[in-house]
Amino acid sequence: MKLPTGRVRHSEGPDGGTAPVAVGAADAGVLLLRLAVGLVLAGHGAQKLFGWFDGPGLDAAGRGFSQLGWDPGVVFAALAGVAELLGGLGLAVGLLTPLSAAACVGVMVDAMAVAPVIDLWSAAGTAFVYPMVLAVGALTVAAVGPLRLSLDARFPWRDGGWVPAGVALVLGLVGAFVVLALR
Repeated sequence: MKLPTGRVRHSEGPDGGTAPVAVGAADAGVLLLRLAVGLVLAGHGAQKLFGWFDGPGLDAAGRGFSQLGWDPGVVFAALAGVAELLGGLGLAVGLLTPLSAAACVGVMVDAMAVAPVIDLWSAAGTAFVYPMVLAVGALTVAAVGPLRLSLDARFPWRDGGWVPAGVALVLGLVGAFVVLALR
């Protein structure tokens, strides 16, 4: 028995040829993860930028960022809002997934950097845990790939791997550290 090498995108058909692999449970599961993480992040971005979903809007979000030591607050609120909105929407639909995941990872690392780590298992610890879970979810999607039910379905990073995960992690961390350095 010969083991396949590389990515397997087709299965052996009954006549010995190849047939497309049907959408499976993994595709559906990753779609659910992408939608959950991506739409939560996009919603938070829309709250900051436009005041949607009972959000503060850009001016109030900017004041909140200033109170946390991010000056000028409106600029940092806009950067965070755009990263959450575009990264989240990209993740949700599976478009440019490694870059979308990088935006999500970056903004969540910055959120973790200002969150008090009191006790991870208490209600106060959720200020750190919540962005950590979203960042790990986004990075997981980059590692596994957006799979077949995505706009990236025809691109090489559809099936994830070390390179897309590395791109998401490195670009996300670099972006986060640049923003933290400018703070």
